[in-house]
Amino acid sequence: MRTRRDFKGKVVVVTGAAGGMGMALSRRFGMAGAKLAVTDLDAGAVQEFSRTLTSEGIENIGIGLDVSDEDACNRAMDHITDQFGGIDLLINNAGITHRSAFTDTDSAVYRRVMDVNYFGSLYCTKAALAQLIKNQGLIIVISSIAGFAPVLGRTGYSASKHALHGLFDSLRTELRSAGVGVTLVCPGFTATNIAKNALDGDGRPTTHPQSKVGKTATPESVAEAVFHAACRDKRLLVLSTVGRLTRIMTKCFPSFYEWLMARSLKSELER
Repeated sequence: MRTRRDFKGKVVVVTGAAGGMGMALSRRFGMAGAKLAVTDLDAGAVQEFSRTLTSEGIENIGIGLDVSDEDACNRAMDHITDQFGGIDLLINNAGITHRSAFTDTDSAVYRRVMDVNYFGSLYCTKAALAQLIKNQGLIIVISSIAGFAPVLGRTGYSASKHALHGLFDSLRTELRSAGVGVTLVCPGFTATNIAKNALDGDGRPTTHPQSKVGKTATPESVAEAVFHAACRDKRLLVLSTVGRLTRIMTKCFPSFYEWLMARSLKSELER
């Protein structure tokens, strides 16, 4: 595997690109000279963002895309390949969350979260894989601290992120000989709309306030760290002091971590 990647002139696909994290990631790779394919469920918002990127001198196309629709993912990746001649980097960023106790959460909410977070990343990766192999490209998956640690009131979200780690850690071993890298990114609390658009247990947007632990990162700081990790083909990027401490505690002191986390976030489940 190479030890350094240069994204100038490369084709970068970003899902969930009309949100704060997606915009920051798109701009950072665009600043490095990449050609961008920005996609989002909100077709109007992503087209507006595409026009903004063009005004900033970044070559791009904008595509409305529901990542939970496998056929739509196939069509989108084919269109990107037709437009740009290939795909070098896929950033699986699209995601949703919920804030609700397991006993109060409809099964449909779990299916929706898995459809977007897990199957959306699976579908897009499958659709882009032939081009990624051809170009010895890179897959970046925006996971979470919830991908390796339990989180109170987010059983569905945590399950979807754990599933991503199982899928993409295993896929990395299958793609190693083809020269395709896989980077899993685990941000902490970040100032994006995913928290504002969280689902409640009945599937409607929650009005319950979010509790936070540690400092809230900016999307731009996360994007900068992701870019440098991508350049180095880093396997795992755990961001924030809280994230790194959490990783240690869940391995060495799991019971203490569960107690501490529950105490910090219990107000989210109090009605």
